[in-house]
Amino acid sequence: MKYLGHLSQSDPLYGYLRYDILSQLGVNGLAPDFLVHSIPASNHVYLYEDRLSRTRLIGKFFGGIAKRSLETAFLRMEREFNNLNRLRSTGFTGYPHYVARPLGCNGNLDCVLIEEFCYGTLLADFIVKAIREGAREPLFQKLTALAYFLATMHNRTACADRVDFNRDCSYFDRIMDQLKNWGHIGWDEAKEFYWLKDRWREKGCMWEDNQVLVHGDVTPTNILFGDGLWVIAIDLERMKLADRVFDVGRVAGEIKHFFMQHTCNHMPAEPFIGHFLWEYACHFPDRDSVFASMTRRVPFHMGLTLMRIARNSWINGNYRRQLLDEAKKTLR
Repeated sequence: MKYLGHLSQSDPLYGYLRYDILSQLGVNGLAPDFLVHSIPASNHVYLYEDRLSRTRLIGKFFGGIAKRSLETAFLRMEREFNNLNRLRSTGFTGYPHYVARPLGCNGNLDCVLIEEFCYGTLLADFIVKAIREGAREPLFQKLTALAYFLATMHNRTACADRVDFNRDCSYFDRIMDQLKNWGHIGWDEAKEFYWLKDRWREKGCMWEDNQVLVHGDVTPTNILFGDGLWVIAIDLERMKLADRVFDVGRVAGEIKHFFMQHTCNHMPAEPFIGHFLWEYACHFPDRDSVFASMTRRVPFHMGLTLMRIARNSWINGNYRRQLLDEAKKTLR
């Protein structure tokens, strides 16, 4: 985080936080003095801390993004606000499964969503410590907790409609378009990726499960851990109905990426990925069949995750090539 200073009392956001937000938290009385920190994110995200009450708030601004219309910003703000409330309404409001509480949203203030600040340790920190310090057992434990959280989320929200794998293929195509348009991949290689995608489309297993609500962006910076099995989810902007392995494969792909990035070798990630999948499957009556079903489908979403990461501007050329090569191997 980067400290930016104090929020001016003349700023319209100040009044919104003081009178509409803090009152929900039982903070009344003296005029608050908000310290402001910026948080690196795809949207404009800030931490506001009242120096007097020590209350912390997260402000996520959907407006002010290049090439994003005000209408789009408003819809994204409203969608995440509703997504947070929707998942909390299914019981994710206390130990061991928690979703950040939305406190308000305001389309007149650059489409800001205000959430409570949640304390916890990022999944990313546990992965890095396992790599750099050999702290393997804490990562195994937290992957057990995350598997429990996701299985609970998916099972509580399962519906009667079957998975439409065409939607995943369309997302695949959008990722490929970005990789091509930004000069990260040539047409000949793109054709190979498209061919691999079409082979997956022909597999019956990709259509066999029922849709569930998925987090949609289970990256190591969007999951926090407390003591024991405590898991806190943030950033539900991309929550949607999809195949449960959309989330499961995203986690597996992110773990592989972290090990590749820090060790240039994906093999040390395999025990953690296998453990995560096995722990997820334990929350079903027939653990073995669920594990077998998921492991047939997960490679597509792992490969897609590696392609997604390869788009990022902070990825250097050599590592981007490693990611794309590993994505092809995974998709095969």
